[in-house]
This record gives sequence, C-alpha cells and structure tokens, in this order.
Amino acid sequence: MKNIVSKNLKKFRESSGLTQEKVASFLGIDRSAYANYEAGCREMPYNLEERVSDLYGIAPILLYEEDEQKINTELVCAFRTDNLSDKDLKGIADFKKIVKNYLKIGRLSNA
Repeated sequence: MKNIVSKNLKKFRESSGLTQEKVASFLGIDRSAYANYEAGCREMPYNLEERVSDLYGIAPILLYEEDEQKINTELVCAFRTDNLSDKDLKGIADFKKIVKNYLKIGRLSNA
C-alpha cells in the first residue's frame, strides 16, 4: 500500500508542476521528509495526506488508488504553473478544498 501512495504522491506533484521543495514547504516539513514519503521509505501521516490532497484538489482516498484510469482522470484537472509562492500554494489549496467540499455536498444531496 505504501508504494501506491508514494507513486501517486509523485504523479500528482509532477502533474501539478511542483517541486518536492514546494510541496514540503506547503506541508511545513523538510524536503528530505517529503522525499521519503515519495520514495516509499516512510508512511505519510494522515494529517499530511489531507493537506496534500487539498493542494491537488482530490479526495485523500485517491492517494491509495491503484486504478491508473481513475488517477489519469484526476490528473486532467491538475493545476499547473511556475514560480508559486507559499502564500499562492495556500490560496490554491484553500480554494480546491472549498470546491472539493462543494462537490461532495452535491453528491450527497443527489443520493
């Protein structure tokens, strides 16, 4: 399971055009700690999984997804840009979290 998460962390990061340093800074951890999560050397704590999923605008469960098609569907909507500040990343993550929650509410009301 750890290898799936590490592979997906890397895929989402690269598709978003972010460096390990940027993601680590956003999470408030050292780059080396984040690199260990991506390499599968350590398991990422759930609170960090939640924060990184907010950054990518995905549900945390997608970090555990093995189906390449489902991952690729999410990657189509990946936000790509260069030279983002930490404040920019926080704003993007906050916005994506709002959208993610809005979509979740919509699915619940249609159930």
